[in-house]
Amino acid sequence: MRVLMLDLYEHTDKYSSKNYSPLKLALAKGRGAKVWDIEDNCYIDCISGFSVVNQGHCHPKIIKAFQEQSQRITMVSRALYSDNLGKWEEKICKLANKENVLPMNTGTEAVETAIKMARKWGADIKNIDESSSEIIAMNGNFHGRTLGSLSLSSQDSYKKGFGPLLNNIHYADFGDIEQLKKLINNQTTAIILEPIQGEGGVNIPPTHFIQEVRQLCNEYNVLLIADEIQVGLGRTGKMFAMEWENTEPDIYLLGKSLGGGLYPISAVLANQDVMSVLTPGTHGSTFGGNPLACAVSMAALDVLNEEHLVQNALDLGDRLLKHLQQIESELIVEVRGRGLFIGIELNVAAQDYCEQMINKGVLCKETQGNIIRIAPPLVIDKDEIDEVIRVITEVLEK
Repeated sequence: MRVLMLDLYEHTDKYSSKNYSPLKLALAKGRGAKVWDIEDNCYIDCISGFSVVNQGHCHPKIIKAFQEQSQRITMVSRALYSDNLGKWEEKICKLANKENVLPMNTGTEAVETAIKMARKWGADIKNIDESSSEIIAMNGNFHGRTLGSLSLSSQDSYKKGFGPLLNNIHYADFGDIEQLKKLINNQTTAIILEPIQGEGGVNIPPTHFIQEVRQLCNEYNVLLIADEIQVGLGRTGKMFAMEWENTEPDIYLLGKSLGGGLYPISAVLANQDVMSVLTPGTHGSTFGGNPLACAVSMAALDVLNEEHLVQNALDLGDRLLKHLQQIESELIVEVRGRGLFIGIELNVAAQDYCEQMINKGVLCKETQGNIIRIAPPLVIDKDEIDEVIRVITEVLEK
């Protein structure tokens, strides 16, 4: 079997592009919060495809929705109507308390769409000259790797060699409202942020920061865009992470678990006064809102509600966080998080410790070099959480 695994790695690497450097671990099966490799070793999945499988691996209700829809019709161009697009649109709009939705396929497509909407809104509604329109993003953000999304990144290493990128993008430290006040002006069309930064290291903003950003946007007539692609749909113990501050953005961006870990779908949600700047021909997507994606997404949203996964994330996330914060270790700088979205910041490189946890049956991955990100499927149960606690404690307690 070991030879088979090595052959698998070599075969994959032979044909793969070189923009990824995956762990030497090949998964073959997943159910609920667990996955199995090709040698049938079992792991508790604390990566979750970076919040793609909030509803767990291969959820039977979502699989059933996929199978049933795939036998009826899978693709309808937006040049026509389909029989379930409106049903999905109503469900997601009511969930997000928005009037309109534009379905796309991936998270970075949703971000690209939001950038276009913001610039068009700035030109049409605020009468900002197209060459002067500005967007403010946060240092430490991650919004994707396509050119528009990449333009929002504050990390030069991500952008090197890919210029010219979009101009008039400015950056403020995440949580520093005074910096934002200095940057915002009458040419600003939007502020985009993750309510909790994921790739940046599970960074939680200071209390009231999000509310203060909302107030600043109101004062300057600026759109507030909340990228909830990774932290939305129950991950933090709220349906939307913005709820931790009782604040609504002008635009919600959703993706990842919106497709239940089975089929890609993303969403850009806004009220009509914002969404109306997009008129026929100004934006679109071949696969966006196709019947198969809508059927899968409706089942995925039903699972979140019917199985009370948001509450489960809150309850078990609180248990996990409290136990991890009690670990006595000279390696740990801080343990922080909300719901089932937790970062363990170390004072050394985290990769070796992640590998030790994987060898003990807990699948996890580092970010920013020294931060272990723990984000299991929201279907995880108490016994599985306790096993995660036991393994992490055993590896880090020194």
